[in-house]
Amino acid sequence: MIDLRSDTVTKPSPEMLEAMMKAEVGDDVMGEDPTANLLQEKVAALLGKEAALFVPSGTMANHASMRAWTEPGDEVIIHKLSHTYLYESAAAAALCGIQFSLLEGERGVLDPKDVAEAVRDPEKYHFPKSKMVMIENTHNIGGGSVYPIEVVKEISEVAKEKGLVLQMDGARLFNACVALGVEPIEYSRYVNSLSICFSKGLGAPVGSAIAGSKEFIKRAHRFRKMFGGGMRQIGYLAAAAIHALDHNVQKLAEDHKNARLLAEAVSEFDCFLVDLDAVETNMVFFDVVADDLDAASVVSMLREEGVLVGAITNRRIRAVTHLDVNREDVLRATEVFRKLFSERAA
Repeated sequence: MIDLRSDTVTKPSPEMLEAMMKAEVGDDVMGEDPTANLLQEKVAALLGKEAALFVPSGTMANHASMRAWTEPGDEVIIHKLSHTYLYESAAAAALCGIQFSLLEGERGVLDPKDVAEAVRDPEKYHFPKSKMVMIENTHNIGGGSVYPIEVVKEISEVAKEKGLVLQMDGARLFNACVALGVEPIEYSRYVNSLSICFSKGLGAPVGSAIAGSKEFIKRAHRFRKMFGGGMRQIGYLAAAAIHALDHNVQKLAEDHKNARLLAEAVSEFDCFLVDLDAVETNMVFFDVVADDLDAASVVSMLREEGVLVGAITNRRIRAVTHLDVNREDVLRATEVFRKLFSERAA
């Protein structure tokens, strides 16, 4: 099977497994796991922040961060198609007690003017208190879209002026950085805190990290524990994350090339609509526009031929390239598309 459902399906390489097996470990709840501590120091330095914290998942990264910055009853300004809002089991309500102010924005990118207008008047106590802005980079449902650095800077200026915190869900931050040819600090300098994920395009089996000030990380550490994220000998997992940072970041460029190759092939068929200009990183979204097809039937047809993709809606399909899919795999996948849909060539 050529699995293009997500960049989360990757498995550790032999080299990563070797690094995991050789890891020096201790009890991280007691702060005594040397490999976890090394990872956190490495992430903090990479992102230009005072401290960092290893957490089990991107969802926990988002919600430990939100809980650290907010109090129940506060409001967080966010894009209406953000992962935190759509795909994290309403944890913001259940665990943080906050509500979202949902904004529009082209391909998942917020307009700084809209952010400014969404901030509540703090003197009017019948409104919730605007406390935080969260942005997602790259934006998943936006098509793996890259947040322009200048826009992040402008949103940061709005947040500072209004007394709000700016948090970046950077689960695929490295995809954005590779696409633009910049270091992560070019983004992180404008946000109060941010997360990165090791288990997507970077190929580690588990884990994310959050970074920010020492005070913020101390508070987030408490909520990691409260949410059940206090682990013990996590150096084995931290070693995988360190290996991913050291060896797999630049490989994301190949994923981006492969996504472009796939998108161009899909665009050959008039039963699909794909915006090639929107393929910025490792995601290809395309719409089924033929009356006699829908997303579920296309997914089923491709699966029968050994290609796995995901249906986002009854008309929209997502394919994601990653570390475990090479150029030859993508070329094979394009041949499957031609086999199935050659009679529908544009």
